[in-house]
Amino acid sequence: LSICVVEKGYEVGSHILAGTVLEPRSLEELIPDWRELEAPLDTPVTSDVFKLMVNSEKALPTPPVPGLGNHGNYVISLSQFTRWLGEQAEEMDIDIFPQSPASEVLYDDKGAVVGIATADAGYTKDGGLKDTFARGMELRAKQTIFAEGCRGSCSEEIMERYNLREGKDEQTYALIIKEVWEIPEENCKPGHVQHTFGWPLD
Repeated sequence: LSICVVEKGYEVGSHILAGTVLEPRSLEELIPDWRELEAPLDTPVTSDVFKLMVNSEKALPTPPVPGLGNHGNYVISLSQFTRWLGEQAEEMDIDIFPQSPASEVLYDDKGAVVGIATADAGYTKDGGLKDTFARGMELRAKQTIFAEGCRGSCSEEIMERYNLREGKDEQTYALIIKEVWEIPEENCKPGHVQHTFGWPLD
């Protein structure tokens, strides 16, 4: 069985910037020896705090919310974790092609998906060809899995072609803005997770 992954980023994980809290049950099932393989799960959750914002400067502590506790979970960098998963995939002889965005869906004469083509590379700003110009590749497969995230161009094409959104709820999106803060080391509490709810009205 031959498996390959095309990755638009410079390397696996380079386009995944978020931090998160990981519940490791699925990792235990997929890679039981993840500790020996040095998975980047270095910060176990040590405490959960729940707060309700009442204004832009004040939040009140609240009782724990059922189902949102993180006992046994880990605070991780998704970028580092995804990079590590890519390394495990390569150890299993899965081919990973970085810097290879999928640009075209391939169909057979009956209209079934049979793979993708990657984008050409090496164009100048005005559309000319550089010395490093290279044609994209056609990757044909028995099964093609699209994991582009929301509004991926290939996924949008497939949804429209096969009318996959008919009878489905409208997709909804949220805009999240994240900040990276540098704080004094003495104020840092590794493993501390704070859940803040509400929206200040002032």
